[in-house]
Amino acid sequence: MDRSNQLRQVIVASFIGTTIEWYDFFLYGTASALVFNTLFFPTLDPLAGTLSAYATFAVGFVARPLGGAFFGHFGDRAGRKSVLVWSLLVMGVATAAIGVIPRYDSIGIWAPVLLVTFRFIQGIGVGGEWGGAVLLAVEHSGGGRRGFHGSWPQMGVPAGLLLSTGVFALLSALLPESAFLAWGWRVPFLLSVVLIGIGLFVRLRVLETPAFVTLTETKGRSRFPLRDVFREHPREVLVEMGMRFAQNVLFYVYTVFVLGYGEKSLGYPRRTMLGGVMLAAVVGLIAIPFWSHVSDRVGRRPVYLAGAVLSLAFAFPFFWILERGPAFVAPAIVLAMIGHDMMYGPMAAYLSELFGTHVRYSGASLVYQFTSIFSGGPALFIATLLLARHGSGAVAAYVLACCAVTVVATWVAPETHRVSLDEDRRIRVT
Repeated sequence: MDRSNQLRQVIVASFIGTTIEWYDFFLYGTASALVFNTLFFPTLDPLAGTLSAYATFAVGFVARPLGGAFFGHFGDRAGRKSVLVWSLLVMGVATAAIGVIPRYDSIGIWAPVLLVTFRFIQGIGVGGEWGGAVLLAVEHSGGGRRGFHGSWPQMGVPAGLLLSTGVFALLSALLPESAFLAWGWRVPFLLSVVLIGIGLFVRLRVLETPAFVTLTETKGRSRFPLRDVFREHPREVLVEMGMRFAQNVLFYVYTVFVLGYGEKSLGYPRRTMLGGVMLAAVVGLIAIPFWSHVSDRVGRRPVYLAGAVLSLAFAFPFFWILERGPAFVAPAIVLAMIGHDMMYGPMAAYLSELFGTHVRYSGASLVYQFTSIFSGGPALFIATLLLARHGSGAVAAYVLACCAVTVVATWVAPETHRVSLDEDRRIRVT
């Protein structure tokens, strides 16, 4: 198979695989915003039940760095392809298992215990997924289009969000509320079994990346990749974590928190909120590769910085627009996600370009997954608590503060779009 055909196959495999992984992961977020408080925490008042559901949502983020460290180690030691097969299996089994957990009224406290356990396993799986999928695309790509090719696994996020939200929206529309709560919510989780089979079929057909093959031939693999990340790239890790911070918070505030806020606080129909998120996901499928292509031309840093500044400026207007009425839901969410997409698109290539091949899986996974503990993981809990105590203005201020962190980090970050992925390269933050 020639290089161009192999690259196309890799891009398709990365996109399909990450779509399935994020479909599984986002299902939980949608369910926690809409039904888990009723099903698994019925003895609590509505606010406490919602906070408890969001707390279990955060468990997946705690597990993600562990998955990133584990799979990253073997990804740098044994190869990208084989590790991605296992991460997909782990995620699929955990997601399907959530779909068969009995409700609280059937098994009591064991229901939320099982929910937390399988959510943790989900986090392990997705923790190993992102780095490997991104490296498959970036390391197979030529130097001039790494941003665009690396954006395809990134597109798995809006695609997975669209798929998971769409299934929930369809079932909500077709089923009475009683049937949806009784069994309808389980269907999207059980569908994961079919999707995992498709993902494995596609992934088993791709070849290992040229960069890792070369590394193996030259016997340049690291014995302890994670240790070497901290030893060789400590400043880069800190700066990139700052860059990742706002992007992760924005996503969960604008696509998950907003569902419960719109339905329960503003009284908007569930289908209106789900429709707004779905439209933003469709726009993201176009915006993410577009901004990634732009970053190949003008650089990663200016595109990323522009997205962070735009997101900072839109923090308060988002809630002002959203609260004007149901007709403004979709425009508010779509506009809010523009800045997010400007950051998320180039991120795949950006994080990959900062690390040498021998530690690239571990380094990129560390930055991406560890940051999520402090950003996206607690975002729903923090936003819900701020809303209950101080109103939507406090949530907007929280979003603005997170964006300020990312603006500063991006300002001091290096430019990487023209660097080589050769093993001896070293980039330093100035």
